[in-house]
Amino acid sequence: MKKYIMALDQGTTSCRSILFDHDGQIVCVAQKEFPQIYPQPGWVEHDPMEIWNTQLFVALESMRKAGAVASEIAAIGITNQRETTVVWDRETGLPVSNAIVWQCRRTAERIDELRDVVTKTGEAQTTDIRLFDYIHQTTGLIPDAYFSASKIEWILNHTDGAREKAEAGKLLFGTIDTWLIWNLTKGRVHATDRSNASRTMLYDIEKGRWDPKLLEVFRIPEGMLPDVKPSGAHYGVTDAGLFGEEIPICSAVGDQQSALFGHCCFAAGDVKNTYGTGCFLLMHTGEKKTLSEKGLLTTIAATTDDTILYALEGSVFAAGAAIQWLQKGLRLFEDAKETEAMALSVEDTDGVYVVPAFTGLGAPHWDPYARGTVVGITRGCTREHFVRATLESIAYQTKDILDVMLTESGASLEGLLVDGGVTKNRFLMQFQADIMGVPVIRPDNAEATAQGAAYLAGLTAGFWEDQNELKSLQGNRMRYEPKMDQETKNKLLYDWNRALERAKNWAEQ
Repeated sequence: MKKYIMALDQGTTSCRSILFDHDGQIVCVAQKEFPQIYPQPGWVEHDPMEIWNTQLFVALESMRKAGAVASEIAAIGITNQRETTVVWDRETGLPVSNAIVWQCRRTAERIDELRDVVTKTGEAQTTDIRLFDYIHQTTGLIPDAYFSASKIEWILNHTDGAREKAEAGKLLFGTIDTWLIWNLTKGRVHATDRSNASRTMLYDIEKGRWDPKLLEVFRIPEGMLPDVKPSGAHYGVTDAGLFGEEIPICSAVGDQQSALFGHCCFAAGDVKNTYGTGCFLLMHTGEKKTLSEKGLLTTIAATTDDTILYALEGSVFAAGAAIQWLQKGLRLFEDAKETEAMALSVEDTDGVYVVPAFTGLGAPHWDPYARGTVVGITRGCTREHFVRATLESIAYQTKDILDVMLTESGASLEGLLVDGGVTKNRFLMQFQADIMGVPVIRPDNAEATAQGAAYLAGLTAGFWEDQNELKSLQGNRMRYEPKMDQETKNKLLYDWNRALERAKNWAEQ
C-alpha cells in the first residue's frame, strides 16, 4: 500500500524532505543546511553538487526516520528556491560554475544597459516598443537581476568555453527543480514547470512558450532550455539505485506558487504570505493576467492540467535572512527563537529603524542599488531594540506590497494567510496584524511550501482525489487580530518610509 508522499523542499539555505500521509499530516522531517558563498559584496552563489548531495541525503534520512521503503511512497513532489541558475554539461552532468542565487546582484548593470533599448513587438515585428515594456508584457516581470535570464548570460560570458559549448548544444540550463529532476532521473529528464519557467524572464506566460526575442537579447541557445510542464505532472521516475526502486516524480513547482497551493488558495482573490529567507506575498487572480503598474510581478500559479492560471506577487528579499544576519553576522543571540522574548522585553524600538536591503530592495521599489541601513540610533539603543526593529522591518515590507496589491486588484482582504518558519514568532505576527489592520491567520502546519508540492504530486498520482479533499485536510488556524491605534500606526509608517528613502540608491552613489 502506498502510504506517503515525499516533498523535497529545496530552499535558499537548506534542503528538506518531508513525508506526508493520507491525512495530509507530516510524518517526519529531515533537514540539512548547506554553505552560502559570497564571492564579493552583493554576489551570492551555491555549489550545485552540494545542493544535490544534501537533498539526496535528507530524502534518504526522512525514509529512515519513518521506517519507510520506496514501495510505500506514491510520488515525489519538488518545490524549490526560484530563479537560482545552474548551467551544466549535458554529457558529464557536472556544473560549469557555481549556481548564481536569486539574491545575487552581479548583473544589475546589465539590466540597466537594457533600460533604453527599443525593439519590435509582435510576430510581424511592426511596432516599436521599449524592451523593458516588452519584457513586462511578455513575462509579467519587472526587468531585474533577480531573474534567471541575465544570470545565464553571465555564466556563458564569464566561464571559459561555456558559450562555445552552449552554442554546440553541449550545455543545459535549469532552475533548481530542473537540476534535481535531472539528477534524480540520472539525466533522463530535462524539464521544469510553468511556475519556475515564468521566473526566468524568458517565458511568454500567455502563449506558454520560451520567447524567441528574449533568447536573442540574452544570447541563450534554446537547446539549453528544459521542457515545460504543468506543476502537477508526471516528470519521470527516480533511478532505481537511489532509493532501492523507482519512485514517480509527480510535481515540480516554485516555492511561492507551491505555498499558495498548499494554503488551498485555488480561487481568485485568495492571498498568502510566506516568510522564509525572503518574504513573498501572492494573490491568486485566476485566468486573468493582471499586469501591475506599480512594481508587482505577474506570475503563473500552479495547476495539474494545461490551464494557465495567474497570480500577482510581491517579493521582499530579506526576511529570515535579516534574522540570520543578526544571529550569525552580528551574533546578538544563539537561537532565532530568542528574538520573540527580546522584542517583547522593550516597549518599542526606541526610534530605531532597520532597512535590511542587503542585496537591494524588491517590490514595489525595485532598487538594486539600495543597501542595508540603520537609522535612529541613540546612546540608549540596546540589542533588544535592534532585534525588535529588524523584526518590524519584515512587517513593514509586507505592508508596502499588500497596499499596492489591493489597490491594483481592487480586492478587499479579510485576513492574511501566512506560513514559514518566521511565523512561529508571535511578536512578529501580532505586529504584522497591527501594522496592516487585518487579521493574520497562521495554520497549525506552517509548512505550506512543502505541503503544496505534496498536494500537487498526490493529486497527480491519485493519492488524493481532488481539491475539495485537500481543503478537508486543512487543520486548525491561529488568528492574530489587529490592536494598534491608527495614530501610532501612522507615525510608525511615516518614519519607516523616511528610513527607506535613506537606504535607496546607496551603492550607485
